[in-house]
Amino acid sequence: MNWKYLRLAPWIDTRSKFVSSVPSGGALLDLGSSDGETLGHITELRPDLRLFSADKFGHPEKYPKQCDFRRVDFDCEKFPWPDASMDAVTCMHVIEHLQDVDKLLAEMARLLKPGGRAYFETPHEKSLDMPSAKGQFTLNFFDDPTHIRVVTMNEFGDKVSKVPKLKVIKSGISRNLFFASTYPFLYLSSPSRKRYTAQVHWIGWSAYLIFEKVA
Repeated sequence: MNWKYLRLAPWIDTRSKFVSSVPSGGALLDLGSSDGETLGHITELRPDLRLFSADKFGHPEKYPKQCDFRRVDFDCEKFPWPDASMDAVTCMHVIEHLQDVDKLLAEMARLLKPGGRAYFETPHEKSLDMPSAKGQFTLNFFDDPTHIRVVTMNEFGDKVSKVPKLKVIKSGISRNLFFASTYPFLYLSSPSRKRYTAQVHWIGWSAYLIFEKVA
C-alpha cells in the first residue's frame, strides 16, 4: 500500500498514524531499516520529514536519497548523531533480534528532543502459537531463525519506565485496517504473501509501544 493514500486517513494504519503526528519538517530516525520499505512508506506519507536511518547491515542504496544512513550495532554501539537531535524514532521488528535493549533505550533517551516520541513494534506473544508458514512468511515467531525471544509490551514498558526521562505513552496491537478487512475474503484462498499479510493484520500479530522523552 502506498502511504500517500493514507494522508487523509492515517488512522487506518497504526504506523502511519504515528508518523503523521511528527512535527512538520521534523527529524525522524528509523532503526533497522533493512530493505528500506518502511522508509519508502514514510516518505510517501510525509515527504517533508528529514530522514535518518541506522542498521547493522541495511541496504542504503534502496533508501530515499535524502536519508542519512549509518551502520550501528544496536547491542553495543552508540549512534553518531548529537544529543536531542531527533523529533521521532521508529523501530519495527528489531528488539526481538537483540540480546538486550538497555543500551538502545539509553541512546533513545539521549537522541530524542524533549517531547520527542518513539514507536517500537515487535511480534506479539501470540505469534508463538501460530502455525509455521514453512519458509513462505514469518507467521510463527520462529519462522525467522534470527529471532531470539519474544519481548512482551509489559516487559518492554517496564524497561522504558526505568530509563530517566522516558515515559510510556501508549501500547497496543498494530494493524492496517484495510489489510485486516480483506482476510475474510482471502481465508480460503491458496497460501500467498497477500493472504498471510491479511491474516497477521486480522489477528493482531504485532504489538507496539510509544514512549516520550519528558523535559
